[in-house]
Amino acid sequence: MADSRRATVYFDPHLYRVLRIKAAEIDRTISDLVNEAVRTQLAEDAEDIATFDERANEPSLRLEDALNDLKRLGEI
Repeated sequence: MADSRRATVYFDPHLYRVLRIKAAEIDRTISDLVNEAVRTQLAEDAEDIATFDERANEPSLRLEDALNDLKRLGEI
């Protein structure tokens, strides 16, 4: 981890306790778990952005119109 950077993160005490226990149970460091969680969240964000970009040109439907369609079909 020569390229690692240090940051101070403040955890809720209960969350920190559980994080410490999990790290010990799976023989990893808290830093490993936090880095993995942040990477996972950022990857999900990137997927969401890509999906929004892919769907940018799709026509949109107003909620009022969708509700009227459901009423017309007898669904609500």
